[in-house]
Amino acid sequence: MIKNRNLFRLSRFVIFNFPKLLRILSKFRSPAKRVLLIKTDAIGDYILFRNYIKVVKKSDQFKDYQIDLIGNELWRDVALEYDEAFISEFIFVKPNALLEAPLQIFKLGWRLFRKNYHTVLQPTYSRTLIADGLAAFTAAREIIGFESDYEGILKKYKKRTDKFYTCKLILPPAIYFEFDRTKYFFENVLTQVIHLKGPKLDIKQGERSGIMIFPGAGSIKRSWDIQNFMALARLIIDDTSHQIYAAGGPSEQATGDYLTENLPPERFTSLIGKTSLPELIRHIASSALIISNDSSAIHIAAATGTPSICILGGGHYERFAPYPSHMENGPVCVNEKMSCYYCNWICKFETLENEPFPCIANIELNEVWQATKGLLININHHQ
Repeated sequence: MIKNRNLFRLSRFVIFNFPKLLRILSKFRSPAKRVLLIKTDAIGDYILFRNYIKVVKKSDQFKDYQIDLIGNELWRDVALEYDEAFISEFIFVKPNALLEAPLQIFKLGWRLFRKNYHTVLQPTYSRTLIADGLAAFTAAREIIGFESDYEGILKKYKKRTDKFYTCKLILPPAIYFEFDRTKYFFENVLTQVIHLKGPKLDIKQGERSGIMIFPGAGSIKRSWDIQNFMALARLIIDDTSHQIYAAGGPSEQATGDYLTENLPPERFTSLIGKTSLPELIRHIASSALIISNDSSAIHIAAATGTPSICILGGGHYERFAPYPSHMENGPVCVNEKMSCYYCNWICKFETLENEPFPCIANIELNEVWQATKGLLININHHQ
């Protein structure tokens, strides 16, 4: 949400006009053997994307090129830990903040132009104004992205930023899951078949133990009610010997405190706001089961091979979950199908500010508990 309209207008002016000058200047130089990847969205999106970095680096087309990455500050630590071997230079940004920082955008734009990129790859299907602008600042010989929908960018802006691209791929309607969309993008750009079956994080696997709950989802509107999570935790405590952990970001600290106050301390520990992202990934990798709203935890669980349950609403149904049947380690999804699914979280129902959307609120505790028991039986059988 834009807080300072005047700063945003200046940023918008820089995005729409500065690249015009840079394109003129670029005619007087030959591009270097350097590729820029742009991926500025959230943690879960990065987990679904990151395995393609190695594919680009190892491809016949770009094996002799330096690969740079513009990423989101949110996942800096995990990118540096897992992908530094393939990237010549990381540039981390806070994309929403940049929209109100015209001078910072200008400086970053000049920095990108000076890198003299040959090719820019922007594989996110739902493009944004800031990501399109960053691509344009490079004035690269090739700037490749998707035709895009309007979820992340206003139609009037997209009409202008479409011109930043030298090639816009048309996504077939049948390809809907985000990981598969990214595969389609890179298979077309690299003209090769990619044999990835899902997100993968290479972590040394020890014995799995404990159940980790993620009660947050970035927005209370997309989060199952905290009373339901607490009741589920009590059922797990009464019926199993598993230790329960809660995890999430600092913004969910109050939720962690509430669970801590109402659950037995010998069986429950809150890690909310107490772990770095790499530490959280290791916790997920060593857990017996993850129970989460539709959040990055589900994709990290899939990438580490950890069994998981996703309490799933309908806003992005089938785009991020459930996982397609051909994909490995997807979550067991519990949802209450409604006719208004696929709404991109533009809900037609009126709800109170602190209430979840109906597609989340309608999910019954017993449904999640039955899914939990079923997975625990399967886990115990294989241990």
